[in-house]
Amino acid sequence: MLNLFKTLAMTALVAGLGISMNSQADTYPSKPIRLIVPAAAGGTTDIAARVVADALAKELGQSVVVDIKAGAAAIIGTQALISSPPDGYTIIMGNIGPNAINYSLYKTLPYKLEDLEPITMVLATPNVFVVNANFPAKTVAEFVSLAKANPGKYSFASSGRGQSIHMSGEMFKFQAGIDVVHVPYKGAGPALIDLMGGQVTMMMDNLPSSMQFIKSGKLRALAVTGKTRSPELPDVPTMIEAGFPNFEVTAWFGLFAPAKTPKPIIDTLYAATKKVLNNPDVKLRIVELGGYSPADTPANTKSFVLAEKKKWEQVVINAKVQPE
Repeated sequence: MLNLFKTLAMTALVAGLGISMNSQADTYPSKPIRLIVPAAAGGTTDIAARVVADALAKELGQSVVVDIKAGAAAIIGTQALISSPPDGYTIIMGNIGPNAINYSLYKTLPYKLEDLEPITMVLATPNVFVVNANFPAKTVAEFVSLAKANPGKYSFASSGRGQSIHMSGEMFKFQAGIDVVHVPYKGAGPALIDLMGGQVTMMMDNLPSSMQFIKSGKLRALAVTGKTRSPELPDVPTMIEAGFPNFEVTAWFGLFAPAKTPKPIIDTLYAATKKVLNNPDVKLRIVELGGYSPADTPANTKSFVLAEKKKWEQVVINAKVQPE
């Protein structure tokens, strides 16, 4: 009788949990959603979040509040996500850095791949090799010649250790055989300010955050890191065209939720985001930033992120970047 009572109690508990989860998913969302940006304001992660936040709010019928939690190579923001309840009310605009590269650059991380549940990719974009408009080099080849003639004199800025901006710079150093000093910043915004001010020499920035400064003439684009030229910068060659046949980097930005978020909620967020990304105004904005929207399913996004993690493990080894 005691065993029977325990079995019935457990069955009732499981059934109750099932009803609770289904009820939660059926009423979702019933309050504002927090969208964490684990990077400084003004960078591409922030831009990607703001491109979709308002439209997503209209689609879901609830406010989507952008919450900047920058620092420590996006580790602080990612920690904030995984410590939140898996109920769909806290999500993050992740990116290639914390969600793929960091696993190879840090000996210990306060999170692991399985702690995050992918929703979908929002933005993919090449990086762009930019210098101050007054810098003498007009091409990648000219930059390499100057750097080889002046080892250690020049520097490259990044939005922080582990971001694709950092790793693109390390790839360039390795493939070009040059000595250029890495200067990490707490986000692309501060790095770009110093680049335009002449405090650093170059940057392999995400294209969206540099685009306005390229078009205004404050920065000179020497190359993009995509397989093909950017439609928004048709006169700027690729790194492949510039003589680096193995140099291709695509930065990406996507939505993630804490692990164990119910699948119906993940599916609701994916469907709403996909609809937003198909909105003509949003699509135009993303094109103007020099990117495109993959908007793939949660399952395909999970497979993609795993593949990216493995890819960057090899890049870190090749570039001889020592894990911290």
